[in-house]
Amino acid sequence: MKAETIILNEERNVTLTAYLQEVDGEFGFSKRPAMLVIPGGGYAMCSDREADPVAMAYLKAGYQAFVLRYTCTPKGKWPLPLLDYEQAMALIEERAEEWHLDTAKIAVVGFSAGGHLAACAATMAEHKPAAAVLVYPAILKDICDMCQPGMPYPHEHVTAATCPCFFAAARDDRTVDISNTLRMELALSEKGVAFESHIYSYGGHGFSTGEDWINTNSVCPRLPRWVPDSIQWLGEVMGKLKRGGFTEPVSALSMNGNFAPVLSVNCTLSHLRKQSEEAKSVLAPMFAAIEAVAKARQFSVEGLMAAVGNNTAREILEMVQIPAETITEIDKALHQLVNKLEDE
Repeated sequence: MKAETIILNEERNVTLTAYLQEVDGEFGFSKRPAMLVIPGGGYAMCSDREADPVAMAYLKAGYQAFVLRYTCTPKGKWPLPLLDYEQAMALIEERAEEWHLDTAKIAVVGFSAGGHLAACAATMAEHKPAAAVLVYPAILKDICDMCQPGMPYPHEHVTAATCPCFFAAARDDRTVDISNTLRMELALSEKGVAFESHIYSYGGHGFSTGEDWINTNSVCPRLPRWVPDSIQWLGEVMGKLKRGGFTEPVSALSMNGNFAPVLSVNCTLSHLRKQSEEAKSVLAPMFAAIEAVAKARQFSVEGLMAAVGNNTAREILEMVQIPAETITEIDKALHQLVNKLEDE
């Protein structure tokens, strides 16, 4: 493994540390995923406990890992931290070939104030990550204004284009109230963006990876699992790195595919019914199965379709026991069709 620290802005002490692993040869693949670590510290410092220890956890999972130490007071204020993030991501993308990265598989993990910065990256940055892991993130007005007045509140900037997010937090966090995480999750849900949430019974604030040697407060014994859980989730969202390369993602990038540029079995039935006749032809097995169920149970076909309208095509096809191979073929055929984005 090689380590390299790059000065992004000497005057403001902004650095990007790259931890780089080899590829090819015994590894059997030419590219790795990447994780950009953004420590917390109230925008007054970058916590060491949320920097290298976190990078090491993702390195172990096969990632190239980067730690961004961004502008903190008194060196400067918002939007400089976001500009630091943009500069770091642009550099990572620019040097992707040299650093053996797959540019479609660059994620970000942020803690507390760094979680705020990671959430802004996910919602409003030019260089959006493929996925964001948000650990006790600062989201709401009270905590954001306490750090630096005038910063954006990320939940207000969530759109259908926001990347999938993973959350880890403790219910008894007295520094960044759990309502921050819950409100961000609600905003994602309202826009149909995928997320996974792990809110632990106790653990307070600043637990980092949750390991005993790094914690200053008591945490529930399940809390350290958030790291391997996030890695598993990233594998679902971006594809898992295995010998020979990446697997295909098994989780759609949004809660439903209604906002994607092309159709898929992750679109809802109600949305798919508004699409072209060609799309409906591809979905003939699903419509036939719904009609058969309606007839068997003496339901109105239209009434049954309305009742299951918010279910995805995948859910309905699985419910009526269409074989997995057939669902995959239907999905591939739908991917060839443009999604007509109409008001739901």
